[in-house]
Amino acid sequence: MFSLRLLRILLLFLGLFPFTVLLSQQHQNSIYAIFDNTTNEILIKQHFTYRNSSGTTLKTLYFNDWNNAYSSNTTPLSKHFGDDFDRKLHLAQKKERGHTSITSVVDNNYQGLEWEHLVSKDIIKISLNTPLVPNAMVELFFTYTVKLPSSKFTSYGYDPTGVVYLKDWYLTPAVFDVDWKLYPNKGLDDLYTEVSSTRISFEFPKGLYLATNFDTSDIGRFPQGQNVQLTGVNRKGCEIVITPQKRFRTHVTASLTTTTDLVSSKYGEIPTGLSIEKIAGFLVKNLGKYPHGNLLVSRVEYNKNPLYGLNQLPSFVRPYDEQFQFEMMFLRTALNQYLNETLFMDPRKERWVNDAIANYLMIKYVEDYYPDQKLIGKLANFWGVRSFHLAKMGFNEQYNLLQMLPARSNIDQALTTPTDSLTLLNERIANRYKAGLGLSYLADYIGKERVDSTIIDFYSVYRLAPKIKVEDFKNVLRLCSDDEIDWFFEEYVSSREKIDFKIKKVSKTEDSITFTLKNKRGTNVPISLFGLQKDSVVSKYWFSNVDSAATFTIPRKGEDRLVLNYDQKIPEFNQRDNWKTLNGFFASNKKLKFTFFKDTEDPNYNQIFYVPSVNFNVYDGVTPVMRFYNRPFLERPFSFDISPGYSFLEKTLVGGARIRYRKYQGKGGHYVTNFTIGGSTSHFQVNSRFTTVTPAISFGWRPDDLRSNKRQFLLFRHRNVFRSIDENVLNNNDIDLDLENNPDYSVFNIRYSNFDDNIINFKSSLVDFQHSSEFTKLALELEYRRLFESNRQLNLRLYAGKFLRNKTNSDFFSFALDRPTDYMFDLSYIGRSEDTGLVSQQIIIAEGGFKSQFEDQFGSDWIATTNASFNLWRWIEVYGDIGFIGDRGESARFVYDSGIRLNLVTDYFELYFPVYSNLGWEIAQPNYDRTIRFVITISPRTLTGLFTRRWF
Repeated sequence: MFSLRLLRILLLFLGLFPFTVLLSQQHQNSIYAIFDNTTNEILIKQHFTYRNSSGTTLKTLYFNDWNNAYSSNTTPLSKHFGDDFDRKLHLAQKKERGHTSITSVVDNNYQGLEWEHLVSKDIIKISLNTPLVPNAMVELFFTYTVKLPSSKFTSYGYDPTGVVYLKDWYLTPAVFDVDWKLYPNKGLDDLYTEVSSTRISFEFPKGLYLATNFDTSDIGRFPQGQNVQLTGVNRKGCEIVITPQKRFRTHVTASLTTTTDLVSSKYGEIPTGLSIEKIAGFLVKNLGKYPHGNLLVSRVEYNKNPLYGLNQLPSFVRPYDEQFQFEMMFLRTALNQYLNETLFMDPRKERWVNDAIANYLMIKYVEDYYPDQKLIGKLANFWGVRSFHLAKMGFNEQYNLLQMLPARSNIDQALTTPTDSLTLLNERIANRYKAGLGLSYLADYIGKERVDSTIIDFYSVYRLAPKIKVEDFKNVLRLCSDDEIDWFFEEYVSSREKIDFKIKKVSKTEDSITFTLKNKRGTNVPISLFGLQKDSVVSKYWFSNVDSAATFTIPRKGEDRLVLNYDQKIPEFNQRDNWKTLNGFFASNKKLKFTFFKDTEDPNYNQIFYVPSVNFNVYDGVTPVMRFYNRPFLERPFSFDISPGYSFLEKTLVGGARIRYRKYQGKGGHYVTNFTIGGSTSHFQVNSRFTTVTPAISFGWRPDDLRSNKRQFLLFRHRNVFRSIDENVLNNNDIDLDLENNPDYSVFNIRYSNFDDNIINFKSSLVDFQHSSEFTKLALELEYRRLFESNRQLNLRLYAGKFLRNKTNSDFFSFALDRPTDYMFDLSYIGRSEDTGLVSQQIIIAEGGFKSQFEDQFGSDWIATTNASFNLWRWIEVYGDIGFIGDRGESARFVYDSGIRLNLVTDYFELYFPVYSNLGWEIAQPNYDRTIRFVITISPRTLTGLFTRRWF
């Protein structure tokens, strides 16, 4: 205890100098602001005194103007949203956009200064009339108007109910640290600005209420409105919430004063106050005294960074007690605000430190106050649920579960990755949780008390200090540990390499156990080993520096099992091979466990999941299916999926099966290889069955930038088709004249695809090569979609194909203008052999992509077509198709059609109404309703992909 106390005194002494520099070189900021709620504009006069605390003479200054990021759909903010499949800002109306109109910028001599917005439009470059030498200061006077954006973009701005949330709303100086740190607004709440001492005189209309993170004077009222004086020392920004009704309450405790609108409808005012007092005490005890007069804890901030999971469900199905749920909401938001207001690190490049501390303390709070809390709360006690492994998981196990989700899918990113380079899943959830787990892992290794004291020491020394570095955190952590911990920063923090160990070659004597540990991934980090007797822990050891494999001997204490990472404190990639029995080979076999629907991964069992589902086509009818598969919530390399079903119309078994082994290679470039073999059987006509068996191998490539939606795939497959055909079908068939002699066939297929799945500029290309005993063909498909600022969308598609060899005597394998025969059985036709009736009007855009139905729609030699559409209003579009198609030995035919497209959900639900084509005015012809075409997707997996794509 003496050494730790001495260390803290030393750290505080070392921290005095930078803290003194901070006080002596504080920027001064004075603002007079008038808010007009009828126009949602703020008139601002700002006097800023900039002190050059660097050792460099500055000729230009840069100020953040993040409100202007909403001004157009070409800003980094709009583009960042587009990468996440969010087009709200791109399509926003002018009145919804925010912008900054600067009237003048002058210096202390009232001489005008040249200024300009950078290309990003949210950073201002100011050219000084006189170079600013080190330790000198310059006074700047700004006059400008801020037009607030709609809050539907980032939650900041105005909303339809009259609530206004102001954050990053006035000009603030960018950080100069060796060079300028110029970060555009990308909706990540990571403004990097200098610390200032700020005074704001804020006027706003009568009848409104104001809450803020700054210290406030009493509100003055005058005939035209209200005025409040706001003061913030050592602050980076002022947040203001203006509401039509008084919804914020101030809670004054012995530890901390908070202002909050977080409430729970079923949790009373008195217990709410007690919970806030409890959390305030926890924060001060585990961090240190909050240096400001008030902590703003708002629902807006919580909603931007919530507890993802079951608490997102409607209130009537929330499984947690009201007290626990409220305390988790309040603690999470208060922790983030507490740290962001006091630890001034680079929030774009070094956010992981604050994330680590915040989530470590979240874990600690649950361990201290709710150690028995289950992940799914009271649902864990329900019949039919309590047998799930998910029901047995503790609340804190969600951190490993959710951070492992991208790791198993090979889309995880290192904690040191800048926030604007993170995928949405990693930025919002996984990297935050991984950071907190890392500190918990370290605490388990070097001792919880040491990590706890490190956080307290680091906070007490560096709170309010400018330009804190990760290296500062490293130094404090190293000083508080007697163990070597470089692995934590080099292997865990700075790398995306996975942690994965297993036990091999166990032998035992009467008094010792000898075993070999294998490091399957080569990530050199410590690993824990537990000795179990039945279900009780009788020994625990730590082993380090196992870079590949190492053999150890431990004393025998009655263990009957050895288990790695038994308490799951280590975020290990695969825990299914973590244990070894000492009672013989057969005792080590895992039992088989059948579980309904899906579950989290249970390392003690071989899990098989089952779930009923339903398929449909007009020949099999509604087909009940029982699906058996082995994939839990987290992806795994080897998976199988078997789906037997029963056709009531055909009174026979149908279904499919697939086995896949997926090998992830790395972050960028060639990142994945898939080996699969699959098959299916169903009916394509009455009493006519098809069966496919397909071995395949595919390779995937992607950029190192995981936010990019660009992907390339190369697929090799050999499709084997077996058909048994009813005689009536043979007699009535007018397309495939060779069914009776050659019902079975095989096609070797090579397919290369390259696409950029961007919501604004979608591009894709596909090259398809097919070879069989009867033909060889090559096809090219190009597609482009462009969403314009006016909310008009242009869709273009080009398809061209040529037979290199064709010995067929039917059109079954020919190119088609409309509704291909789908001899590869890739397309989800409801009635694939129908040529009349409603189901025959289903269209899947493939090959020629025409919508009108022509009698002679096949080409046995070549085809070249173009499909285009352009929207007239919202989802109403006009379409047109044009092309040529040719048969062997005949002249090519010129074809065209046009009409109206209702593009309700692209590729999922669309309607086509033909108007004019080679057939004439179709709209005026009899039985027009039979010419209407529709696109429909009934696969749940495909539909859910529409909503989950932005996260991955």
